[in-house]
Amino acid sequence: MTDQFDLTGPLPTGVTVLEASAGTGKTYTIAGLAARYVCEGIPLEQLLLVTFTRMATGELRERVRERLVSAERFLEGTGRSDPVNELLATGTPDEVAVRRDRLSRALADFDAATISTTHGFCQEVLGGLGIAGDLEPDTVFVEDLGDLVDEVVDDLYVRRFHGHDGRPPFERWQAGQIARAAIGNPDAPIAPAVGEVPEMRRALAEAVRKELELRKRRLAVMTFDDLLTRLDDALADDAVAARLRDRYRVVLVDEFQDTDPVQWNIVRRAFAVEGVTLVLIGDPKQAIYAFRGADVYAYLEAARSAAARPTLEVNRRSDQPLIDAYDALFGGLKLGHPDIAYRHVRAAEDHRVSRLTDAPQGAPLRIRVVHRDDVRLTQGGYATAPSAREHIAKDVAADLVALLSSGARVDGEPVEPRHVAVLVPTNRNAALVRDALDQARIPAVINGAGSVFATAPARDWLRLLEALERPASVSRARSAALTSFV
Repeated sequence: MTDQFDLTGPLPTGVTVLEASAGTGKTYTIAGLAARYVCEGIPLEQLLLVTFTRMATGELRERVRERLVSAERFLEGTGRSDPVNELLATGTPDEVAVRRDRLSRALADFDAATISTTHGFCQEVLGGLGIAGDLEPDTVFVEDLGDLVDEVVDDLYVRRFHGHDGRPPFERWQAGQIARAAIGNPDAPIAPAVGEVPEMRRALAEAVRKELELRKRRLAVMTFDDLLTRLDDALADDAVAARLRDRYRVVLVDEFQDTDPVQWNIVRRAFAVEGVTLVLIGDPKQAIYAFRGADVYAYLEAARSAAARPTLEVNRRSDQPLIDAYDALFGGLKLGHPDIAYRHVRAAEDHRVSRLTDAPQGAPLRIRVVHRDDVRLTQGGYATAPSAREHIAKDVAADLVALLSSGARVDGEPVEPRHVAVLVPTNRNAALVRDALDQARIPAVINGAGSVFATAPARDWLRLLEALERPASVSRARSAALTSFV
């Protein structure tokens, strides 16, 4: 069972896993917690805030600073009121003055705050550990070691099978697959093999790992994932872990659902101990996205180790009718594991009714079914992908024409193209939708955001995209177009 998390309630201690669905204010919560810990006497330099991407890090840094400024100004009598600021203003004049002074010092020393990606944090720690950190000062970071891996495989393959009687037991391309599997999961144990050929494959996998590491060190190159494995190895020394605990008393990890076993091992070894507060914030439903590096079992292990597992239950982005529709569609669903369940949330008070009114489509969530007669079919009777994409793009354009010409209103304003975003899985689909909108004389531009591309109207499209949290969580459309308007 889980409880609703109250940002103005008792501060978390020990290990806490805070489950938060999209739109429930994860960043707002982290910033609020940071301000409260500062006011409780934790110096800003003893707070560690970790998130997953550089873009998210920049946003988190700005939001934390804004929260500290807001709290300081409110305690001075000039800022805006909200539940966190009201809580910080509660107490005797001397207590409030101490909090205001702590906030002022935190803002003056804000550059000392450690707000970083996981990899950035690992690099900083390894660099500060000297010899114990196993990080050479002239190391060059590279994202792709494909050429070096191919070189290692070629050398090992020729060395092992040159002059081999008869045909080699497996082809060069198979050796490449073995190598990529071995280095793609560097901490996975290589199982014992039974038989001559399986033993050769196992030996090759181990040799590739050793030789690749040797050549990386010789060339002074590292991948960003090497930062994780080397810090994990360094933390096997209790003295190294103790140094981290002495430096950081409160650790807040955002987007924790994107973690993998090595990242969790680092966090667990360093901070999941008595005397350190560790708050892991994430959406467990997104822990199933292995393509993004997430590992559902790492998340579940962390959740089981937590003393508390509250949730954020108020969605501050969507309207209640849309939430109700998703509840009807996904209610009771388990996502990849019995412990990863779809959880119900509720809309904020000012979103209890739909902000989109007088729309001809009516329902906040609709599933469009494409009739076979409307698309070209294969010999087996299935829709061909190109014709299905073209049909969906034209159907979306027609749907938007009906909406924009209907007199519908959003937040009291007439609906305009700038209020609409269309999420699609690829650049090709984005171009198809853009062309269909052009034919319908609806202005639109294409913007790429990671692996998901959005077609949005020309005005205010960037602001709209920035309001979309974690667009990479949008799944690929299959044979139907799903549209929703907020």
